[in-house]
Amino acid sequence: MKLEEMTMEQIWTEIDAQLGANNGPVEGMNASYSFDLSGEDGGMYGLKFAGGEAETFRGDPGEVDCALKMSVGDFKKLLGGNLNSTAAFMMGKLQVKGNIGLALKLENLLKQYTF
Repeated sequence: MKLEEMTMEQIWTEIDAQLGANNGPVEGMNASYSFDLSGEDGGMYGLKFAGGEAETFRGDPGEVDCALKMSVGDFKKLLGGNLNSTAAFMMGKLQVKGNIGLALKLENLLKQYTF
């Protein structure tokens, strides 16, 4: 199924499955993220990396190291490798609160998976 056609629930299920199947890229990561996604099918989501494990959240994950705010469409482009986070930030398509270095690290991490 194409990313553009998937619901956010399907996408987060896929993210969870891929992170669980291959935790190599998250080894040594200790960070938490929230995603405030606007638009149709938007909502709050989260990712937490600790002890070589990855955990996904639906809903507000609470206090995080890096909070990202963007549209559902731009999130799908970012996951698919069709949107550079730095360019999105500069164009105002991505808002980051907290540790901006972790936002860049997340993009590099996502490139190691196929969505």
